[in-house]
Amino acid sequence: MVYCQKCGKQNEDVAQFCNKCGASLTGPPREYRKTKRDEECEEDCAAQGKSAPAFWGVIILLVGILILIEVLRNIPGLDLPQWLHDFNFWWIIGLVIALAIIIAGFRMLSRQSQP
Repeated sequence: MVYCQKCGKQNEDVAQFCNKCGASLTGPPREYRKTKRDEECEEDCAAQGKSAPAFWGVIILLVGILILIEVLRNIPGLDLPQWLHDFNFWWIIGLVIALAIIIAGFRMLSRQSQP
């Protein structure tokens, strides 16, 4: 029986690769070389992380403003402009969520169409 140098799993004497982790049992491990596709994937994954904090920051900011306006509307005796009482701000949340879903859909489709 041969033991894997990587994970310690016991394998048959004729096995060339470990049954558990797939490491080579016959020689030194091969070095991994990044291909152009691997580099492109890393760039795409890194770019996704940059836009997410900005998006969630905008969402949190909008929700905070909406809550503040609702609190101010309900304070008795506070003299606010009439347009603040008349304007309905909640449609903004729906608009932002709809845009986020559309953008996510386009990103998913563009990733699927790449070779």
